[in-house]
Amino acid sequence: MSYGPSSVALESFASLFTKILHYTQHKNLPKGQCLHAHLIKTGISSSCIYLSNSIVNLYAKCHRLFDAHLAFQEIQNKDIVSWNCLINGYSQLGRRDSSISVLNLFKQMRRENSLPNPHTFSGIFTAVSTLEDAFTGKQAHCLGFKLGCLSDVFVGSSLLNMYCKAGGHLVDARKMFDEMPERNSVSWTTMISGYATQRLVKEALGVFRVILWERGQDVNEFVFTSVLSAIALPEFIYVGKQIHGFSLKNGFLWTVSVANATVTMYAKCGSLDDACWVFELSSEKNSITWSAIITGYAQNGDCVKALKLFSEMHFCGMNPSEYTLVGVLNACSDFDALREGKQVHGYLIKLGFEPQMYILTALVDMYAKCGNVTDARRGFDYLKEPDIVLWTSMIAGYVNNGDNENAMGMYCRLLMEGVVPNELTMVSVLKACSSLAALEQGKQIHAHIAKHGFSLEAPIGSALSTMYAKSGSLHEGDLVFRRMPARDLVSWNSMMSGLSQNGRGVEALELFEEMLLDGTRPDYVTFVNILSACSHMGLVKRGWKIFKMMSYEFGIEPRLEHFACMVDMFGRAGKLYEAKEFIESAANHVDHGLCLWRILLSACRNYRNYELGAYAGEKLMELGSQESSAYVLLSSIYSALGRLEDVERVRRLMNLRGVSKEPGCSWIELKSQFHVFVVGDQLHAQIVDIREELWRLSKLMKDEGYKPDFDPCLELEGVMDI
Repeated sequence: MSYGPSSVALESFASLFTKILHYTQHKNLPKGQCLHAHLIKTGISSSCIYLSNSIVNLYAKCHRLFDAHLAFQEIQNKDIVSWNCLINGYSQLGRRDSSISVLNLFKQMRRENSLPNPHTFSGIFTAVSTLEDAFTGKQAHCLGFKLGCLSDVFVGSSLLNMYCKAGGHLVDARKMFDEMPERNSVSWTTMISGYATQRLVKEALGVFRVILWERGQDVNEFVFTSVLSAIALPEFIYVGKQIHGFSLKNGFLWTVSVANATVTMYAKCGSLDDACWVFELSSEKNSITWSAIITGYAQNGDCVKALKLFSEMHFCGMNPSEYTLVGVLNACSDFDALREGKQVHGYLIKLGFEPQMYILTALVDMYAKCGNVTDARRGFDYLKEPDIVLWTSMIAGYVNNGDNENAMGMYCRLLMEGVVPNELTMVSVLKACSSLAALEQGKQIHAHIAKHGFSLEAPIGSALSTMYAKSGSLHEGDLVFRRMPARDLVSWNSMMSGLSQNGRGVEALELFEEMLLDGTRPDYVTFVNILSACSHMGLVKRGWKIFKMMSYEFGIEPRLEHFACMVDMFGRAGKLYEAKEFIESAANHVDHGLCLWRILLSACRNYRNYELGAYAGEKLMELGSQESSAYVLLSSIYSALGRLEDVERVRRLMNLRGVSKEPGCSWIELKSQFHVFVVGDQLHAQIVDIREELWRLSKLMKDEGYKPDFDPCLELEGVMDI
């Protein structure tokens, strides 16, 4: 009697096993399925665990995990290989849902008292890396250590990758790395990449030096790619050049991945000439190479060059990746190139990229930054579950286009849907509150900032102090400003602006002196704020001194805003002829004096110097002003002087140039609701009650004997409003 399989049966099993391995290696799914059907029909697979496991592995390698799972469930006496085939098949997909399936299989395996081996833990650690679940990873680490499965270099590398990808666990990763009994190129690359992801350039370079010390010339292209990816700051450009030279010497620069990493390194460090040189010398350019150089130019502000390169890529017949398209859309955003952005949008629809989250986010951002909020909102609404990046882009788009009410509405909707905001979201919402001077809502946002645990570091601290300052709540603004752990220039400027705009110019000047003592170097915005403070306080001599200090001490060339502040300062102080001389002397420094003559015209009206006002107004007419207020003011001045022919001439000129007076607009916040009023608008729900109340107040004023001051200029402006 024979207790084992016959020699014929063994030969048959061996032949079938060889065929399955061949189909698996070449991922020949149709033939593999035919063979599986034959095994089921003959009943051979159920009698041989090796064949059953091979079938599971075949489906897993071909990414048919549903079929692999069905084949796995048909195995009566599963061994560790059965579990490993399915676990590693799921883990290699790299998706969140497949990684969760890995953990569920591992739990089931433990319930059935099947002991894992090193190959099991390799799949487990890979899945946990995808989930970035350090807690579960540490539990698996403890079990692997207890079972003695961590000495294998592949398992160690998987565990190292898990700690590197779980944010905040690089210390554990380095400890694991240092204690590994054996390290391969994957281990070295993983450790360097972990540091690179967290922008820890010095640490990444330290690991690279160790590998050179231990392995000498035995370094592969993956190590070079990882260390070059870590260098993203201009101060490390000299090290990047050394590594570039070393990779060139060892012949790795001709490897596509190393060339791409070198282009990216130079671009991130701002050395675009070097990036372009490496790009031109690259013999095998792929979509990543093009994406690296296009994104580099876009991020360094040369959006025209980025768009030109994208056009060249298209004519070369190279299909872009989603990362290339994101870079191009970002270039369109920064360059305000709506027409080109729409062309890219049409192109990516043709390529089938539109449904991807990264692409949609970039599209929404591009349309919003280019002022097309309608199309941005259409892209936002296309996604059923937008992420926080998309929410933030949409809110910022509304804010940047002056639609602050919709920005606040979007933020309220975000909260109702349970989405957790990030720092950039809060900054955009605070900007909306600042523009609306909505103090109560701003205080609620401040409470949300505290609730979500955001610190007062920039940019949130700056935006919060600005909101309080612009809303007139200077005490709270100063409290936020003083509590900021580190104040950047934006913070100083915001506080000075708030003080200046609320009539506390002396305190703004004191804060300016404090900023200089703190060692913070002012910029052109700082001097706009300080000169504005001098203007409001009538400090002409101090203003002159600061205006000269700007160029002499700090090398900042005055811009139109600074000249405008000076003219306003002279005008408020009644020094109208000094203002006129200043404008005429500034003709060589600014492109046009429209803004400056307009300020002088208003000052002349206030001081009733109609002759000089007429001179300033005629200068505005010569320069082709399109501001309706200039025509109205000049017309009213001529009316006050009794020069009716000039009044008619200005009105004809206004009609000839197609200039129309925009209606006045105002708003008020009551009980967290905004009420907007436009001249001649009858749409407010309570307009009848409002008009009755205004009539009652007017009658009450007349009964009390109130008589308004008469100004012919103001009276004519009122007539032109009608």
